Amino acid sequence: MNQIISNYQIVSPVSPEIKRPLWSVMIPTYNCAEYLRETLTSLLMQDPGKDVMQIVVVDNCSTKDDPEAVVRELGSNRVEFYRQSENVGSLKNFETCLDLSTGYLVHMLHSDDCVRPGFYEKMTQVFTENPNIGAAFCRSVHIDENGNVEGFSDLEMSESGILPIDWIEKIVEVCRISVPSLAVVRREVYETLGGWDQRCGLSGDWEMWVRIMTNYPIWYEAEPLAMWRRHSNSTNVTNAKSWQFVQDNFNTVEANLAYLHQRGFNYKLAKYVRQNSAFLALESAEVLMKNGEARKALLFLVSGINFSKSPRVIASAGRIMAKNGLYSFLRSVRSQG
Repeated sequence: MNQIISNYQIVSPVSPEIKRPLWSVMIPTYNCAEYLRETLTSLLMQDPGKDVMQIVVVDNCSTKDDPEAVVRELGSNRVEFYRQSENVGSLKNFETCLDLSTGYLVHMLHSDDCVRPGFYEKMTQVFTENPNIGAAFCRSVHIDENGNVEGFSDLEMSESGILPIDWIEKIVEVCRISVPSLAVVRREVYETLGGWDQRCGLSGDWEMWVRIMTNYPIWYEAEPLAMWRRHSNSTNVTNAKSWQFVQDNFNTVEANLAYLHQRGFNYKLAKYVRQNSAFLALESAEVLMKNGEARKALLFLVSGINFSKSPRVIASAGRIMAKNGLYSFLRSVRSQG
């Protein structure tokens, strides 16, 4: 079903024989049935009907719970359910979501996040009144495992509107759209630009937002209309300090800087962004050192230094080595090797 050309998933146009809804709400899930119940409840409260909205739960072959049972209970004949025959990884599961979507507007709503009342009404209005925008996202409410509010994302602008073109430097510096659940993208944008970049892995959404911003105006909705849940089993938390995540982050930074280069390369920003990614590797190294995994820690340290040799990165790496004892550190690495 997926074809990859030049690192991007090819998103084929919807068949003209299909009667298309305005919306496709695609819900990727994996071992998250408990939160899926809340996600579907928040969504179905705003359901405009089948003719207007396609709703599909795409299960990445869950092993610890039964998301299909939740769909049957809450969605009956309203919500479609698709189950992968085997675990294909998060990225491939997202790609399946795009392949199955038929609506003009695609909302990738993660199964542990929720929408607040008015999300779809507001986004429908935004896209109707601004036919030139390629995507829109809203401010988010941060909630914990139990649904308690922990805070809000920073305001990108004091009022809702199309983001200024120089905002691209902000999102190249750091991913300011924390999860896809906050954003809606025209399906034709995916058809034109492609889906996720295979090189970027778990940081692929960050690269996607930069790629869209390079080619289309993006709307920012200042009203917090979606809730982003942070919990111990979330993909963001589970993978935040993994080796693969660090590598994906490096690849994404380089891809994003290439887009920035198209608009006039900002050398200072490039050095700063690479430095931030290097610090991510060093933070992971320090955690590994505390856990007694010296060999892995050295791998992260070397990678961080290779990615950015700024004085701050070198100094930080030196502090980590000195703090843990250079001699004992190298001896530990040798004993583990």
